[in-house]
Amino acid sequence: MKYKDYYKVLGIERSADIDAIKKAYRKLAHKYHPDVSKDPAGEEKFKEIADAYQTLKDPEKRAAYDQLGSHQPGQDFQPPPDWGSRFGEGAHSFDDIDLSELFAGLSGGRRRPGREGGAFQMPGQDYEVTAHITLDDAASGTTVDLNLTVPDYDEHGRLHRVERSFKARIPKGATDGQRLRLRGKGGKGVGGGPDGDLYLNIALHAHALYRVSGHDLYLDLPLAPWEAALGAVVEVPTLVGSVHLKVPPGTHAGQKLRLAKRGLPKPREGEGDLFAIVQIVVPTVLSERERALFKELSDGSTFNPRGHFEQEAKNAN
Repeated sequence: MKYKDYYKVLGIERSADIDAIKKAYRKLAHKYHPDVSKDPAGEEKFKEIADAYQTLKDPEKRAAYDQLGSHQPGQDFQPPPDWGSRFGEGAHSFDDIDLSELFAGLSGGRRRPGREGGAFQMPGQDYEVTAHITLDDAASGTTVDLNLTVPDYDEHGRLHRVERSFKARIPKGATDGQRLRLRGKGGKGVGGGPDGDLYLNIALHAHALYRVSGHDLYLDLPLAPWEAALGAVVEVPTLVGSVHLKVPPGTHAGQKLRLAKRGLPKPREGEGDLFAIVQIVVPTVLSERERALFKELSDGSTFNPRGHFEQEAKNAN
């Protein structure tokens, strides 16, 4: 049996993952497909590429192939003695079959990959693009217009780049980093193959007030010292208008106050939460009256914000 280096055929490392295998196959298949390639040996190369892909994309077939070891392309070799019993259906005679037929036999057939009713088929290429949207768009859903320059084949089979425009509906509740799939919006299939898909990677613009984590929102909430100490009811902005938030007495800096279901909507039901992170803000300009009040508070208060320093020093001694 003649050895075929399927990894070399696809131009990948032996450690390549399935995504790298698919990417290499699609690139080479588009280049050598008989319907588009002008290379006289294109059809044979395409069959070799398809054989390699059909073997390496299947975990069981790939494991069986790797067990054959590594040889020079075209070198005569014999599988290990127990190979047929481990991966085949009983004993095999390996003298008069092709390597691709051997691996086709593992799935119970001799059908050439890439053929359907005698015609070569190849799925269209997938496209991927980043869709930049605002937080308000994510909250209510939006439609984006996308203009892409993508590879395409003309009626003569020549590859060139064309402008394509898409309208894509982004549902409410889309989150930063989410990947949306638009079926059939990618490249055209060849020979009756299915069209590829268009993938949208969602990127949210930074917002002046909110930080986003999944469907939850975070907002810095400035409080005056007396509001934090005595408690207060303050107005807090949300994506759908302002609401009143009760601040309990003794609230400290960094404390998270939760406004339930005031975050981004979730795709199926419910909403995330809005968390107001308390920031204690001190006035930088004081009137005489304000200065006097602060001085009175300072003279009369027994509160020591650094009392734990003294306690730690005593424990250390």
